[in-house]
Amino acid sequence: MKTLIIAEKPDMGRNIAAAIEPKAVNKRTHLEGQQYIITWAIGHLIGLAEPDYYDEKYKKWRIDDLPIIPAEFKLLPNPKTKDQLKVIDELAKSCDRIVNACDAGREGQLIFSYIQRHLRLRQPVQRLWISDLTAETIRTGFASLKDAAEYENLTRAARSRSEADWLIGMNGSRAFTTKHNVLLSVGRVQTPVLALIYDRQKQTEAFDSLKYYELSAQFRQGETEYRGMWQGERLTDPEKAEALRVKVNGKPGRIASYDVKETKEYPQKLYDLTLLQREANGKYGFSAKKTLDLAQALYEKHKVITYPRTNSNYVTEQNIPEMHRALGTLQGTSYDELVKGANRGLVHKGNKFICNPSKVEDHHAILPTAKRASGLAPDEQKLYDLIVRRFLSQFYPAAEYKVHTVLTEVEGETFKTTIKQLLSLGWKIVYADQAESSAKKKPTSSKDKDGDEAKEKDDEEVEVSSPFALDGQAPVLCREATVKEKETQPPKPFTEGTLLKAMESAGRNIEDEELRDAMKDSGLGTPATRAATIERLKNVGYIVMQGKRIVITQKGRTAIELIRAAGVELLTSPEMTGQWERRLNEIAKGQASDEVFMEKVKTFASLIVDKVRRQARVAKTAFESEAQKEAVGGKSTGAVRSKRGTGTGDSGTRSARSRTASTAAAKAASPNGEESRRGPAVIAACPRPGCGGSIFMGKKGYGCSNFRSGCSFVIWKESFGRSLTDTQVKALIEKGRTAKLKLTDAAGQPFDGKIVLADPSTGKLDIENG
Repeated sequence: MKTLIIAEKPDMGRNIAAAIEPKAVNKRTHLEGQQYIITWAIGHLIGLAEPDYYDEKYKKWRIDDLPIIPAEFKLLPNPKTKDQLKVIDELAKSCDRIVNACDAGREGQLIFSYIQRHLRLRQPVQRLWISDLTAETIRTGFASLKDAAEYENLTRAARSRSEADWLIGMNGSRAFTTKHNVLLSVGRVQTPVLALIYDRQKQTEAFDSLKYYELSAQFRQGETEYRGMWQGERLTDPEKAEALRVKVNGKPGRIASYDVKETKEYPQKLYDLTLLQREANGKYGFSAKKTLDLAQALYEKHKVITYPRTNSNYVTEQNIPEMHRALGTLQGTSYDELVKGANRGLVHKGNKFICNPSKVEDHHAILPTAKRASGLAPDEQKLYDLIVRRFLSQFYPAAEYKVHTVLTEVEGETFKTTIKQLLSLGWKIVYADQAESSAKKKPTSSKDKDGDEAKEKDDEEVEVSSPFALDGQAPVLCREATVKEKETQPPKPFTEGTLLKAMESAGRNIEDEELRDAMKDSGLGTPATRAATIERLKNVGYIVMQGKRIVITQKGRTAIELIRAAGVELLTSPEMTGQWERRLNEIAKGQASDEVFMEKVKTFASLIVDKVRRQARVAKTAFESEAQKEAVGGKSTGAVRSKRGTGTGDSGTRSARSRTASTAAAKAASPNGEESRRGPAVIAACPRPGCGGSIFMGKKGYGCSNFRSGCSFVIWKESFGRSLTDTQVKALIEKGRTAKLKLTDAAGQPFDGKIVLADPSTGKLDIENG
């Protein structure tokens, strides 16, 4: 009999077949060779069942029916991919051995585990654990397959994470929703992330700007000029600042201190997924989800980078030869000159800045593979370029500087100057041909600072490439002194890039040292789930995008305030995630019991319900901004009643997240079934990129709830000689076109055609003749 290989996705399955069964016959749902049958899962074929699969009473959301705590969790196939599940079931009957080739990580382990459990597969299982999809790596992986039993603890951790998220998401979301009559999504990861955004917004609103004055002086010694910043307490009195300016302006001075030292800047760390997402957002404005999608395409479709969903910035010893092969592959490409200048001797097993096996868990840092890139889409090329340049920089020496620190004294006042003189570009030559030189805009570092402190530091430090020197004994002249009026700045709103950084470092302010250590390498969510968390906050109407900025909605604000007021503020804190991640890591290593962990989660889920049950209900208007009220004619968007699949929490099952909040609200009926009692329905989510609003029917057209925030999307009811229905507008937004309709042209002549959404940013319509 043959061996059945179950990959996570079709591309992965085809790559495996090309490497170990090149003559395998393609049968659409699988490939069959002499020794192996290769098929795939298409992501999550199976998820945790919704509450009403345990009891019909859960179809209607009632707080009296909570908490929902299954004795044993049921599995439910994803209806969209049930045919592929049947394929796996039939293929398994003709095979006597199975290879789990799903992604090497906790989520991949969960996907296979659910398939195995649901189909009751009894064959012996081996595990393929690889970090890229090149043929050589695949063949090496199959030569060293491991028994699935070695990954049983990882499976237990994966199931525990999924079931725990279900318990918190389902019970928390139903409790808050039924208590306050508005669909409120709660989850272990998404809620503390929303709290980060809420707290930043509150800090900004409470910020009281302070005017202050900055005194600087331009000095000259012979032919050399330099600028110094006055040293002293912040100047808030303009008269005092002006008096100091007059005091030193045009006066002679002396160099009180002159220190020169040579320093080195080493290459930035190799990319993990979060760092890649942050830099792609900062440089190209890519959302976290877009960067992940592009990276997955580079990995799965083009096979030009290694596994992207990694949390490590380092490689292991066996990756060093692979890095050298990848460098050779880049010869003859647009990176040829950089390859020629590379020093291969710098990348070796003893270089702990690159090779540190102790900091590699499931996967090493993202690297280019030994496959030459071709046929990349423009955005794919941009991301690939980021990865390749970061990789190439490791083959170059440190950039070298001579730092001159000068204290100049004039009339008893001290001015500080820091000159950073470039001696050797080193690795920065890799970025020298880009429009923004790395000397002015360095790649993101974990040590980057925000706000006034960083700005003031930038003002004091000047980077130059020409020689600089002073005579510490010679006099100087304060050629000109200047006072600038400035204001302290509030914390900057989050972008997706800065939010990812905050999620990554969310546990650093936890007082409990043990929990802080547990989160130091994890933060909120994982590299693989952070993008989905941000997208979810958009979909449920908690945040909207204004350009690159993330703005919390009134619904998001109220959700956080209610959760904290209920006495379950732990839900909004990274501390709970720290506790969970520590325990899940211990379960994965066989150091903790998954049963004990789950009992504690069940207790917390019950506590949430009890606390919310005692909470006073707030008015529906507490969730609506003025813009939303006006968008729907001043009426409340109304009560939300239960519908299966509303999508709660952070559950890892995709079936349990099948509908967004806006869809649920649109379909929900009021108690007596009258549409008018619950106000205008939500037709669909706004298709304008980054908006996150909802489309409602107004008097003359269908507009966005975020129009006051700048969204100009509108579809007019009367278009092309007919009055559009809700169903037709929904089809335009979600499918891009209507079915064939009877229309009227500008001359009043009837014709058959389809209306198409020509511009999702504005709602402009066009005709497709049919």
